[in-house]
Amino acid sequence: MKLSVMNWNGGAAGEAEVADALLIQNGKGTQAVHDAVVGIRANQRLGTAKVKQMGEVAGSGKKPWKQKHTGRARAGSFQSPIWRGGAVVFGPHPRDYSKKVPKKVKTLALRKALSERLLAGDVIVVNDLKLGSHKTKDFIGGLGKLGVKGVTALVVTDTVDNNLKLASRNVAGVSVEPADSVNVVELLQAGKIVATKAALDKLTARMSK
Repeated sequence: MKLSVMNWNGGAAGEAEVADALLIQNGKGTQAVHDAVVGIRANQRLGTAKVKQMGEVAGSGKKPWKQKHTGRARAGSFQSPIWRGGAVVFGPHPRDYSKKVPKKVKTLALRKALSERLLAGDVIVVNDLKLGSHKTKDFIGGLGKLGVKGVTALVVTDTVDNNLKLASRNVAGVSVEPADSVNVVELLQAGKIVATKAALDKLTARMSK
């Protein structure tokens, strides 16, 4: 599959090629994408929610009142869950939500996700993304010349230089990621994907592992 390469001003700058053997054009890989997305989102969960049990609530161990002859219900602890300020029944406690996804499944999911975006024409390849300044308006102007307007965008580079990092950090709906760490969720969520030619080579290398 051949892709047109553009420069930052929107002009033609050659071609890039992705091997057809790496592209998935059938239903294969759909379950792998699902597993990868579930794994990524599960690994992002902190699992730090915590409530206090009876042994952790502040208070003495004294019985509130004697067992009998008061006319009130029996009570044995100030920390009882039915009392205000007491413990919480069946509440959350710290836990590990992480899921392990096999490497082959991750690779297949990446191939499937990137194949769909390439075949749909959602990937824009540029020869370079080294900005001359750190001004946000220059970065937005460059995206506009590439046809990226009114949609979320994922900018994939081989290396993130300081100007690009500063110029893009306040742009809503636009994220910049290195090709070595971009994941399936990021590839699927973005309306458009802008990748440098070097970053595309790295992505195809990850697809072929």
